Amino acid sequence: MFAVMKTGGKQYKVQSGDTLRVERLAADAGEKVQFNDILMIGGDNLTVGAPFVAGAAVQAEVIDQVKGDKVIHFVKRRRKHGSQRTKGHRQKLTLVRVTDILASGGDSTGMKVAIGTGSVPATVQAAAPKAEKKAAAPKAAPAAAGGDDLKELSGVGPALEKKLHDAGITTYAQIAAWSEADVEKFGELLSFKGRIEREGWIEQAKALAAK
Repeated sequence: MFAVMKTGGKQYKVQSGDTLRVERLAADAGEKVQFNDILMIGGDNLTVGAPFVAGAAVQAEVIDQVKGDKVIHFVKRRRKHGSQRTKGHRQKLTLVRVTDILASGGDSTGMKVAIGTGSVPATVQAAAPKAEKKAAAPKAAPAAAGGDDLKELSGVGPALEKKLHDAGITTYAQIAAWSEADVEKFGELLSFKGRIEREGWIEQAKALAAK
């Protein structure tokens, strides 16, 4: 039996035992996840979805979180000396091994749903009947009294300041003490995509905290 599934905007034809790299998922190594967007199930009988096959699923085990091959983007502007720049990028991926293909009953297994890190927080709900609704999350507490005005940082407006407060960041000293791991963590959590480094927040925060 084989299946054609969709994840991260791409389609994959898989069989039980296949290993593949997909767009990064909100899951840790060793966890089992389930892909529910199944476009086709093949084998003795062929079933084509409209657009998805109802109840079909592909279950897999997360092997590791990896990075793709580096992609080099070289920019050279005509008649402008000294404006050459090389940009390097490595896409974040998840390595998974397909363990089972379900032609039906996938919507009631209770297994963790495979969802990309760019669309949901790291904590992902397990698969459940559609009739069940997630309870409303409590509103984040307002910034602690005495917090700094984070809008002084380059590119930070009221909306972005609120996101930082929701993440527990209220002072310049906290940002000034960020390590590389913290920069990557908050970049992913708040979907900054390298903005922290581009805007130089850590250097700005150190200067503002020293005033």
